[in-house]
Amino acid sequence: MADIARIIEVVEPEARALGFDLVRVRYFKGGEIGPLSDAEEFTLQIMAERPETGQLVIEDCAALSHRISDAIDALEEKGEVLIADAYRLEVSSPGIDRPLTRPQDFANWAGHEARVQLINPVEGNRKSLQGDLVGIEGETVTLADKKSGSVSFPLSDIHSAKLVLTDKLIAATRPLDASGADEILEEEQED
Repeated sequence: MADIARIIEVVEPEARALGFDLVRVRYFKGGEIGPLSDAEEFTLQIMAERPETGQLVIEDCAALSHRISDAIDALEEKGEVLIADAYRLEVSSPGIDRPLTRPQDFANWAGHEARVQLINPVEGNRKSLQGDLVGIEGETVTLADKKSGSVSFPLSDIHSAKLVLTDKLIAATRPLDASGADEILEEEQED
């Protein structure tokens, strides 16, 4: 299996060099769920964002993908193999219903609905929670769970967490800059 901490050491400076914040690095067997996924293939998934928008456009994803590939190739030329298996590199924006992975995510998205899977159960043996994020204080996250009310748990006990797509979340998400889109449409129409 791949050493995620070492991969982050390599990937994060590449993201920062382009002005992006690293959101998540995952390495898993199989691709995206669907009829064309290959369960035998591994995927290195990198999520990053522009701090000012919380998103990446396709050109940003391509630029980061090239930088990561070049950095991994350079290490392999020096004899360090980060990932021994054949894998697919997937670089993306976190999207609207983004994963919550960093302490700042729990602060920035307070007031929005989230789904949280815990490692250790809380509130009568529950590991799955859903409700509005209250926020984070120190290393403790608080969620207004729909079933249990206010529930607090250590950040380190979170297996996974992501925002739930709601009208409130859509309204709060900053739209991408559409400047220049008219020129692209005009060029396509001329062809």
